Amino acid sequence: MDTNIPAGATRRSGRGELAIAIGVIGLALVIYWQVQVMPASPLYSKVGPALVPTLAAIGLFGLGCALLNAAIRGGWQTDEEAAAAPDRAALAWVAAGLALNVLLIGVAGFTIASTLLFLCVARGFGSRRIVRDAGIGFTFAVIAYFGFAKTLGINIGAGFVENTVEGLLPFIRKG
Repeated sequence: MDTNIPAGATRRSGRGELAIAIGVIGLALVIYWQVQVMPASPLYSKVGPALVPTLAAIGLFGLGCALLNAAIRGGWQTDEEAAAAPDRAALAWVAAGLALNVLLIGVAGFTIASTLLFLCVARGFGSRRIVRDAGIGFTFAVIAYFGFAKTLGINIGAGFVENTVEGLLPFIRKG
């Protein structure tokens, strides 16, 4: 008996898992390649801006190899998981949220675009509490925006909400 197969699972073709494993390995290689062609400043010693992306690429490569090993041995999903039909409505909600975010971030600003993304993803995961989800998404988006914009000095898309909050709260203005 093969001890690498979980209880209740049988050996089967893991073509989907194999594709995911190859995709993860490919992504790791692209990240590593892009880090290598990134210009390095002579001001940095061995620890510079390429360290974290390089470590991420190495970790992703290791994960891809582990997934590849599992896929070759028959996949990591049980037959029951593999036979389950995908929830296309949930996928559509998440995809719509991502599309709205991309389309609206430049026009409406980070906070509105991110709040809509949060709402769509929450709906995709089955939540029907729109007001609560909007409040949570809005709160996180405002905190993230001002964290990036004021603390790090990175503009991630100011819009109506960001400009209004900045106008009302003088302590967060640049100065």
